[in-house]
Amino acid sequence: MATFPSSTPAFLPPLRCGKKSSVQAGLHQIRRYNVVYYLIMKKIIALAGILALTVSCKTAQTSSAGNSLKDAFKNKFYIGTAMDLPQIHGTDVKSDDIIRKHFSSIVAENCMKSMFIQPEEGKFFFDDADKFVAFGEKNKMFIIGHTLIWHSQLPKWFFIGKDGKDVSPEVLKQRMKSHISALVGRYKGRVKGYDVVNEAIMEDGSYRKSKFYEILGEEFIPLAFQYAQEADPNAELYYNDYNEWFPEKVKTVVKIVNDMKSRGIRVDGVGMQTHVGLDTPSLQEYEKAITDYAAAGVKVNITEMEISALPSPWGTSANVADKVAYDAKMNPYTKGLPQNVQTEWENRYLEFFNLFLKHQDKIRRVTLWGVTDNQSWKNDFPVKGRTDYPLLFDRNYQAKPVVEKIIDLTKSK
Repeated sequence: MATFPSSTPAFLPPLRCGKKSSVQAGLHQIRRYNVVYYLIMKKIIALAGILALTVSCKTAQTSSAGNSLKDAFKNKFYIGTAMDLPQIHGTDVKSDDIIRKHFSSIVAENCMKSMFIQPEEGKFFFDDADKFVAFGEKNKMFIIGHTLIWHSQLPKWFFIGKDGKDVSPEVLKQRMKSHISALVGRYKGRVKGYDVVNEAIMEDGSYRKSKFYEILGEEFIPLAFQYAQEADPNAELYYNDYNEWFPEKVKTVVKIVNDMKSRGIRVDGVGMQTHVGLDTPSLQEYEKAITDYAAAGVKVNITEMEISALPSPWGTSANVADKVAYDAKMNPYTKGLPQNVQTEWENRYLEFFNLFLKHQDKIRRVTLWGVTDNQSWKNDFPVKGRTDYPLLFDRNYQAKPVVEKIIDLTKSK
């Protein structure tokens, strides 16, 4: 409730009641002055409140400005994210701001895949990749190319001859070398590492029966690394896969690494994609995979990390060809995560980052597969139209509370 002063404020003109002024006129003038005073004071109080709020907000922004992931992990390993076209073209401005502030490494989520780089034989499209690399260079980031040889998202012409049949081994070798040489050669000295071969091994340790394997056998993997090494001798070269903690898969990948090294073919790291859920894998089996890969004499890269909070009775496959029909029971959190699930999800992230910090001597890079929840491919995989919450920044481009907790972990590790 407003109160009025007992005397006229100095900033109001004095109350004058001449001989002809009536008592009623005087009272009217008093009321007028009091109303004016009330309105002025109300504006002053409102402006003071706005000023205080502005100062408070700026103080909060200033205090959080130095709390970035890339600063926290600066002396430990690269912390990265995948970039897609809206970010590469600068139309997703808020995501780009997050990337510049929090990440020291970037990877091309899609634009360097063969179906986009060389949609027709001999016809290359580098516009998007050029912009991606330019963004990384401008912001002094460790740039990763993804991916050179992959059975998926591959143009159909790659395996087919003029007769409509599978090409010969020699033709496929030539096409592989031409593609790798053109892409890696274009960014020689600029892109610092490549996922050379992606997802070639199954969970039981056998080779995926892709066209690469059917035509060239196991040799297609060493050939791809050889061609990449020739195109840029200084780029880091990685083998990359999902469900990378399955014991038989680990054994086969380690054998491939050792065989290539024995032949003088360079392989610098193994990429652990880390598309994980709340329950799978166990930290123990995941940690064993880290130590087994590192024991082969290569660095471990965490390449496509996210933690899904949604039900996944079909397991943790990241094979983009896998599709599951929509079921509302598999999409339970359309309005946000319940607090208990949110807490479980957050703890899971902290457990993984504790593990990464424990093995920071073995880890070269930790990359998240996207910036915000809205960008994540998990909203449509393997069930199209779900609402997932797998990344560190929410749909409003705000850092989730776990970001600050992850940063805090680095202070004692």
